[in-house]
Amino acid sequence: MPPPADTVKVAIEWPGAFPKLMEIDQKKPLSAIIKEVCEGWSLGNHENFALQIADATNFYITEKNRNDIKNGSILRLTTSPYQTAIQLHERIQSSSMDAKLESLKDLANASRDITFAQEFINLDGISLLTLMVESGTERYQKLQKIMKPCFGDLLSFTLTAFVELMDHGIVSWDTFSVAFIKKIASYVNKSAMDTAVLQRSLAILESMVLNSQDLYHKVAQEITIGQLIPHLQGTDQDIQTYTIAVINALFLKAPEEKRQEMAHILAQKQLRSIILSNVIRSSTPINDEMAHQLYVLQVLTFNLLEDRMMTKMDPQDQAQRDIIFELRRIAFDVECEPNNSGSIEKRKSMYTRDYKKLGFINHVNPAVDFTQIPPGMLALDNMLYFARHHQDAYIRIVLENSSREDKHECPFGRSSIELTKMLCEILKVGELPSENCHDFHPMFFTHDRSFEEFFCICIQLLNKTWKEMRATSEDFNKVMQVVREQIMRALTLKPNSLDQFKSRLQNLSYTEILKIRQSERMNQEDFQSRPILELREKIQPEIMELIKQQRLNRLCDGTCFRKISSRRRQDKFWYCRLSPNHKVLHYGDLEESPQGEVPHDSLQDKLPVADIKAVITGKDCPHMKEKGALKQNKEVLELAFSVLYESDEYLNFIAPDKHEYCVWTDGLNALLGKEMTSDYTKSDMDTLLSMEMKLRLLDLENIQIPEAPPPIPKEPSNYDFVYDCN
Repeated sequence: MPPPADTVKVAIEWPGAFPKLMEIDQKKPLSAIIKEVCEGWSLGNHENFALQIADATNFYITEKNRNDIKNGSILRLTTSPYQTAIQLHERIQSSSMDAKLESLKDLANASRDITFAQEFINLDGISLLTLMVESGTERYQKLQKIMKPCFGDLLSFTLTAFVELMDHGIVSWDTFSVAFIKKIASYVNKSAMDTAVLQRSLAILESMVLNSQDLYHKVAQEITIGQLIPHLQGTDQDIQTYTIAVINALFLKAPEEKRQEMAHILAQKQLRSIILSNVIRSSTPINDEMAHQLYVLQVLTFNLLEDRMMTKMDPQDQAQRDIIFELRRIAFDVECEPNNSGSIEKRKSMYTRDYKKLGFINHVNPAVDFTQIPPGMLALDNMLYFARHHQDAYIRIVLENSSREDKHECPFGRSSIELTKMLCEILKVGELPSENCHDFHPMFFTHDRSFEEFFCICIQLLNKTWKEMRATSEDFNKVMQVVREQIMRALTLKPNSLDQFKSRLQNLSYTEILKIRQSERMNQEDFQSRPILELREKIQPEIMELIKQQRLNRLCDGTCFRKISSRRRQDKFWYCRLSPNHKVLHYGDLEESPQGEVPHDSLQDKLPVADIKAVITGKDCPHMKEKGALKQNKEVLELAFSVLYESDEYLNFIAPDKHEYCVWTDGLNALLGKEMTSDYTKSDMDTLLSMEMKLRLLDLENIQIPEAPPPIPKEPSNYDFVYDCN
């Protein structure tokens, strides 16, 4: 493959002059190129000039990103970042309202570039902006009535510039005063505030809470849930998204002892019903960012159950034992017997009999059943909720099973405990929300006690499936597997309400599950005979080689990877691809996600495959060890991998999705001569092997394949039947 070109042809603009076509030698220092351009237009002091990309970004060309310049690019000669920073620093302090407004607008645009941002921050620009927010804008408050649009724009551009500068991660969030926080909070608390100002104020508060525990306490003192709720009742989805993001941030950073209190306040303020009415059931389609924030809120809400899920029952606690007595009373309508009614042995015998009917494992002391964590006391909470709020269904299930033969009864107690544990696993109770997930379920926003209602529907499903399977106690785990599949399939359809979820489950009977399973996989019985297994073993290496070639071809096509950042800002990308001869990895940074194929010569960095020592995945990757606790979530860990080369040097990746992760880890392992072990390879192997087997066995349809080859017949007694054709 030819080496990357050292010369690129570009056009350079300068205001008031015709664009200049020239060739840039990438080996020459950037300062020498700028000097050459300035001399072409007879401009002195070339150190005061710089080159920019002539597009909407206006990013400066530096020694670090100059390799991104491509043939045909249009550049612009402009003042250097340092000079621009000095000019804007002076102009935003102008006494003229118009000049101030225009300069703040320019600052908001320029601050997106990290080169300019560094220079402006070095001039103590952040402090100047915070001072303007704290006190500088006060003198314009009197002009609000006659110049309200102008005042709103002034503040909007100031806050926009502040957000853009902070997004670069150069300055710590811990440096801001209470006065600044109070001022930002006041913009959120005002009922009639400019939309742009409100949006940026909410974004600042969210970043403060997420990036500093100290700032969380200060923000929490200034902002109440009641002041945030009205912003959800409008029609602007961006404002609604930022509002939920702030609520999520406060929820996430709140100390454990305050989360239940905050949840209680959210319930009092009817947050759930407001979100349901104004967001989920709004005529405006839900965008990805809103879906993510709703998912985070859903996860944080369910995580409130973690405390009960991890709490063991104390068999000596009378209050907790009274709950079990209540379950017995509701089921069998037992009046509280006086202490002198019958002997102790008789009462114990009666309790044991009833607890057996209720399906507890320990008939003598059911409290022992709730010492397993998870699900701990959460299972008992669910059972009591079901007994009180769905009493008829509860009594029917208990009595129906207590009248069956012992081996066919569905144990309500044991089932409830295992089902609660399963639901916690399905909803990932106790796990931190994933950074890029949008998987929220509208039905969980339709009820204040959605988890308990979810349990009530599923426990009735379990009882129904048990009967359909004609299960016995030995089949308990099989029934639970089928129930999990029924629940997961119904959730995949994203029902809008609990009733819709219930009706979807009705259509997923055990018979239907069997049909689905049969259609999704080969009939294992027909493919377990020895001749078929031998054929599979013979075909497998061919299929594996085919998969290997597909992986390497995909690596040659290349993939765009996102640079993960904790800050909300424009995404940065980098691209990596394998050379057609499978000997070199080419990679380089991109400003935006590519729409087509990225040529090799635009990727300036390369890594010979021969230098690769190992492929590392998950939490062992160096870039995963560097990330904070919030980033150490399961999904990002599952997408991370690194390539080790030379002396402890790494090329670090975070795949855009699980599919790309499997493709790259498989491909890299194949290059190193190692086994491809991803789930994707296993799935491909099953699919391709299944297709190949079916194709080869087409002619044998409806023919019984014997376990052993037929015996060779005995030789004939004579060969008189042989004759010469000649």
